[in-house]
Amino acid sequence: MMNNPEKQLLTEIGAISIPALNKTLAELKSIQSLRLQNQTLILEIEIPTPAERFRNQIEQRINRLIANHQAIQRLDLRFILAVPSGKEAEGKQAVPGIKNIIAVSSGKGGVGKSTIAVNLAVSLAQWGAKVGLLDTDVYGPNVPIMVGVDQDPIVQGQKLVPHTAYSVKVMSIGFLNRGDKPVVWRGPMLHTAVRQFLYDVLWGELDYLIVDMPPGTGDAQLSLAQLVPVQGAIVVTTPQEVSMSDVRKAINMFEQVHIPILGVVENMSYFMCNKCAEKHYIFGTGGGEELARKFNIKLLGQVPLATNVREGGDAGLPVVVGDKGSPQATALTEIAENVAMEIVVKSLSESRLPVINLGDSRGDSFSV
Repeated sequence: MMNNPEKQLLTEIGAISIPALNKTLAELKSIQSLRLQNQTLILEIEIPTPAERFRNQIEQRINRLIANHQAIQRLDLRFILAVPSGKEAEGKQAVPGIKNIIAVSSGKGGVGKSTIAVNLAVSLAQWGAKVGLLDTDVYGPNVPIMVGVDQDPIVQGQKLVPHTAYSVKVMSIGFLNRGDKPVVWRGPMLHTAVRQFLYDVLWGELDYLIVDMPPGTGDAQLSLAQLVPVQGAIVVTTPQEVSMSDVRKAINMFEQVHIPILGVVENMSYFMCNKCAEKHYIFGTGGGEELARKFNIKLLGQVPLATNVREGGDAGLPVVVGDKGSPQATALTEIAENVAMEIVVKSLSESRLPVINLGDSRGDSFSV
């Protein structure tokens, strides 16, 4: 049973709010344990992932609170990161072990959709989440090149075992149809392939399955919507009107099949000249912002145009790994953070966050 100082601390710390969620730690039931021992406050807090930007603020607030308690000389703080589970949908069969399925789509090809999907998956894995990446773009499977895997699929019994790259489990038609031989399939065959990639692959336990969709509004999108509960879709565009026109159709398609839009990503937003240090809007400007306003969805981020993204994709080295700290990697990491936070916000109205202990939790002591 807690003594009076511990009860007071529980009340004070519980009143701390998490930015962007508009919820206190008490409302989220985030305080897992709190006790005083030898002038040390031992505290375990559960927060949504990714919440890296919240950690320092929470720590600072707690340190300011305990500075008013003379009996406390140290803080032993541990964060447990939580990943929400998506809500089941009637008439759809969830993939066992997978918490959230996120579709990455575009209205047209050539906008960098696969680049966004790959770097999103790798960024989420860098935070310690368990992530899978499914490439359903059967007519142009670029994911194997972008993650640097050129191997035959692994078969275990009647199931396929995904390859692993950058801590992400990856499956693609490109593993089954290597080389330059085209895939010539009609709609029913594509539907069967999507089903098999979902249910006949040993995905294991995943926090997120990122699905790289073919461009457009065709059979793959409809199959995914019919088969499994999809927590949300990300639409990728470039700023020019010819791209946005197709993306508007994609957004309307997702609304028709009752898949919520998590937001829009504007790729190739501008080019930063090294010599003049000015932004050059090669494909126009404001397209992503206009889409976000028109459909009342979130602008998840804008990725600058640069050769490092293309070079990393060709070399099988995603830019969030190969060129950390670059404007492109920073933008893509922020996009992944925004996507995960949209999943958290969406889940708050459905159920309380289940706890999963991720590998980057901290257990440091802080002097006050």
